[in-house]
Amino acid sequence: MEWKQKFRFEEILTINHQDMAPGKDSNKEDRVTPYSDEELEYFKKIILKKRDEAEQELNTLQNLLRESMENASDESAYSFHMADAGTDAQEREKTYMLFNRTKKFVRYLEDALKRIENKTYGVCKVTGKKIAKGRLEAVPHTQLSIEAKLKRR
Repeated sequence: MEWKQKFRFEEILTINHQDMAPGKDSNKEDRVTPYSDEELEYFKKIILKKRDEAEQELNTLQNLLRESMENASDESAYSFHMADAGTDAQEREKTYMLFNRTKKFVRYLEDALKRIENKTYGVCKVTGKKIAKGRLEAVPHTQLSIEAKLKRR
């Protein structure tokens, strides 16, 4: 009797394993996103616009940093007050932090574009549910639904 039960268990495992084998449903598309191609194109335009704006800001910040460094080396130590030097250093640091933050934002936008191409855009990475269209319009690079974002806080 024990041998028959063991055989039945192995048979069930084999059948279940075959049902889950990759390529069984080759007719189905590897689409995870809940959004249509037209909606994905809409989001892509939003992301591309934001990326272009961020890249322009990066160029502006990079020029500010370059000018700031050139000005710092041009000033004579005797004609420049220490408080002014401290203020300039603080401004450079603030500009550099803003530059890094904008660079990170561009990376997030690039990742969102990859998710659109992979058809995985608009799915919460925590809950697996659809991210609301309004949230994606406001924060197009997000990977979290409102529900998941509020749980994080």
